[in-house]
Amino acid sequence: MTLFHFFNCVILTFGPHAVYYSATPLSEYDTLGTSVKAALVYLGTAIVKLVCLATFLKVSENDSFDPYQELLKALIGFVDVAGLYFALTQLTHRNISQNHKFQAVGLGWAFADSVLHRLAPLWVGARGLEFTWDYILQGLEANANLVLSISLAALGSLMWLRKNKPKTLIPIIYACAIIVATMPSITSYLRRGLGWHFPKVVGFELFTSLVMAFISWQLFSACQRPSS
Repeated sequence: MTLFHFFNCVILTFGPHAVYYSATPLSEYDTLGTSVKAALVYLGTAIVKLVCLATFLKVSENDSFDPYQELLKALIGFVDVAGLYFALTQLTHRNISQNHKFQAVGLGWAFADSVLHRLAPLWVGARGLEFTWDYILQGLEANANLVLSISLAALGSLMWLRKNKPKTLIPIIYACAIIVATMPSITSYLRRGLGWHFPKVVGFELFTSLVMAFISWQLFSACQRPSS
């Protein structure tokens, strides 16, 4: 039963990544190499963030919300934005469209994040004798992160790759990108500042990911229309 629970949690956590790749044109255009490169860039940015966190943040004696420390975490979190910029603009890709490029980069980014932050906890905890909903919630959180990563990659694609976008949409694009990039700090505030329990935080992440995906899709569609 414990092994069955472990496999269920693994499928919930990593299955949507495979489904997204196979169910979209990404598999037809063979963008796996782009996703792998983006995953490697994520690992590099994760190392840089780890060094920055260890250098500039102090070890907290309690789990209370420290605005100064969380502000530093949010600033360090923008290393992810720099990594996405490198993945979208500097890596060599196959001859694929901008639409497929940002999806492949976002998919690889989200998969690497799930492997790095959720595979070990699943392996250690989900095989335990006592059933807990925490690992199912972690799988749902990984799905929200997948949507947010693709949304951030789409917004980054509009910021850095599309030149002829309507000027009225530029502030909205940058505002949405900032919201998505600072989502870890927002959820940290909800947990530690407002005392939200994990299921409520995951529900917020799922709802926010859907809202940001819809907004990003609308912005991307608006920027693709020919200017009048």
